[in-house]
Amino acid sequence: MIEEAMSGADPGGALQAALVAAVRDVLTTFDAPPVRAALPYAVVEDAVLARWGGVGIDGREGRVRIVLHDAGERPVRLRVLAAQAEEAVAALSGEIGAGWRVVALRLVRARIVKSGGGDRWTATSEFAVTIYRER
Repeated sequence: MIEEAMSGADPGGALQAALVAAVRDVLTTFDAPPVRAALPYAVVEDAVLARWGGVGIDGREGRVRIVLHDAGERPVRLRVLAAQAEEAVAALSGEIGAGWRVVALRLVRARIVKSGGGDRWTATSEFAVTIYRER
């Protein structure tokens, strides 16, 4: 299983890597919560995927969340960054690695909430995704 994830044959790993690369153009992005990082930053969570497909097609569909973190009295900067990240994700199409291709990717829900007390804010964008590769 570890070799599969490292080789990119893991569909969730390929999707997460593609999303990290897409959002990294907007702001510093990680594939797991960092121990230390300057604000603002984003984390692309592991996708929750289910198998689908047909003859000669190996597919997955599910949900993936991107969480942006920032600080301030109001989430003005975070709103702008969340919109830019959503645009970057929406532009993702075609080959994402190891033969996996994006079939559909759409924003399902988004919200900004105060988090952790003080001046911390979190923006969460959840996407429905369908990917496949030919066998």
